[in-house]
Amino acid sequence: MSSSGPTAQESQVIATARRAREAAALLAPLPRTARDAALDAVADALTARSAEVIEANERDVARARSAGTPDGIVDRLTLTEQRIAAIAADVRDVVRLPDPVGEVVRGSTLPNGLELRQVRVPLGVVGIIYEARPNVTVDAAALCLKSGNAVLLRGSSSAYASNTALVAVVRDALVGAGLPADAVQLVPGESRDSVRELMTARGLVDVLIPRGGASLIQTVVSESTVPVIETGTGNCHVYVDASADLDMAVEILVNSKAQRPSVCNAAETVLVHADVAGAFLPRALAALTSAGVTVHGDEAWRKAGAEAGIEVAAATDEDWSLEYLSYDIAAAVVPDLDAAVAHVRRWTSGHTEAIVTRDTAAARRFVSRMDSAAVMVNASTRFTDGAQFGFGAEIGISTQKLHARGPMGLPELTSTTYVVTGDGHTRG
Repeated sequence: MSSSGPTAQESQVIATARRAREAAALLAPLPRTARDAALDAVADALTARSAEVIEANERDVARARSAGTPDGIVDRLTLTEQRIAAIAADVRDVVRLPDPVGEVVRGSTLPNGLELRQVRVPLGVVGIIYEARPNVTVDAAALCLKSGNAVLLRGSSSAYASNTALVAVVRDALVGAGLPADAVQLVPGESRDSVRELMTARGLVDVLIPRGGASLIQTVVSESTVPVIETGTGNCHVYVDASADLDMAVEILVNSKAQRPSVCNAAETVLVHADVAGAFLPRALAALTSAGVTVHGDEAWRKAGAEAGIEVAAATDEDWSLEYLSYDIAAAVVPDLDAAVAHVRRWTSGHTEAIVTRDTAAARRFVSRMDSAAVMVNASTRFTDGAQFGFGAEIGISTQKLHARGPMGLPELTSTTYVVTGDGHTRG
């Protein structure tokens, strides 16, 4: 903020955050029944008002096409009646999830007779900064409401009309259900100034959660004065150990890479123990090529590719560090498990790593030496997901180490309060 005072944009963002803080104070003590009824009303309203949401979305889609936006991103931006129905169904799924607020994390009676309970409470005001996909607008709002939080939503300018329409529907539904409309707000403005104001609204916003590409996440982490839960990029690894079942290894590798390559839990690097490289590489190359994957490999992979008539690009340090989010994978042969661990620890983003092995001791060594949010043993990296973990829904996948790590469900959207009950106790 300059010495000449706040700009009009800054004033709007701060005013929005202040309203969210007031709404959070009203929302926190409400019983689960009130919050669930509001979410049911949101789901009903989304279905009933889908036509106006689609009309707004069509403006965003037309603008994106005019700007030459790639078809894949346009598809993620597009809302249809069927997609809105699916979003509404997701809201109803959130209603059925257990309520984290009020859960006793631990409790005891102290020797002096004081009763001690650590109880889950809402975080307060949660800011979400995200890209492109308007479905995130409703998903984030539903999860924050369910956990008793007010939410400030800052989507990308490419989805501004869609997000504005969706938030209007949600706010009207909240009012109809007796909840404060300001529990869900769209951060005003389409410029970067509004993002900067949100990131520096310390004292009004309790936590920020960025969802998007590496540059967005890094900007929020580096420039925010509000505490940030870092949802991470996914430079995920699959290591095929000497004792691996090679049929299993091929299936896990292809699923990890190609089942949906544009997401953060897709594998970006495969490492293979030298003892099985001769047998595994030709099979892996054939399977990956069949799935449309381009391999960026070390000398051993390039040699195997030449022998099989499959072109393998030369891997560089950029490949080892890259989150491709495409049908590309980096590949190397390593002399042993220790070398695989060293490679992963150097290049990982801390998201998900997998080992394929029949050796229990090797699996234990690998798991104990990883420093990532999730480690898979004989399973695809694609399982790092809130729904797959049985959490029902997630706000993102955290790669940090404080408070929340891995898929973030409802409990990760809460903090705790210690409630101490005495009977006239005083401290001597």
